[in-house]
Amino acid sequence: MKRAKQTRIKPRNPVATAPLLTKGGAHQLRGKKAKRARQKAAFRKDLLAK
Repeated sequence: MKRAKQTRIKPRNPVATAPLLTKGGAHQLRGKKAKRARQKAAFRKDLLAK
């Protein structure tokens, strides 16, 4: 019986992880609709918390 080929897990590049982590906040939408959506989400979160 043949065995399945196992691929090795490629290690993540430690040099590239820091820029990838800082990129998270860079693409946040800043439009009126996005701001209103954030307000509504925060309001709903507060309502459920109480």
